[in-house]
Amino acid sequence: MKPKTEIRILNRKASHNYTFIESYVAGAVLLGSEVKSVRVSKISLVDAFCYFQNGELFLKNMQLTPSDVNYTHDPMRIKKLLLNKKELRKLERDLVKGTTIIVKEVFTINGRIKIGIALAKGKKDYDKRESLKDKDIKRDMDKQLKN
Repeated sequence: MKPKTEIRILNRKASHNYTFIESYVAGAVLLGSEVKSVRVSKISLVDAFCYFQNGELFLKNMQLTPSDVNYTHDPMRIKKLLLNKKELRKLERDLVKGTTIIVKEVFTINGRIKIGIALAKGKKDYDKRESLKDKDIKRDMDKQLKN
């Protein structure tokens, strides 16, 4: 049997644009051809976000590019996320004005596709500059320690 390869697709813009408050790992209801697209990394997480509707969590704007000719559905289809009730209630309660639920990453655990989401607050421009400055300082210190 062929060993399963681990997949990890990151939303690089997320950590630049948002401050993460709390993180969760959710399953997703995907169609077969969507799973194929994820396995070949034909996925875009830019502008992906989550919202509540009737007590359930849904994912919007995650684009799954068709991986083969038999891909017959909308690449921007809204997907349902799977969390347990306790997590859903807590997340819905913590979701206040000024916060949002964004997608941090898509990865596999034992061949199952999981979506890393986070309750996040948007950064202001000065916060983004401060984060970049801190990252530069940390990189310079790491370089000096190696030498």
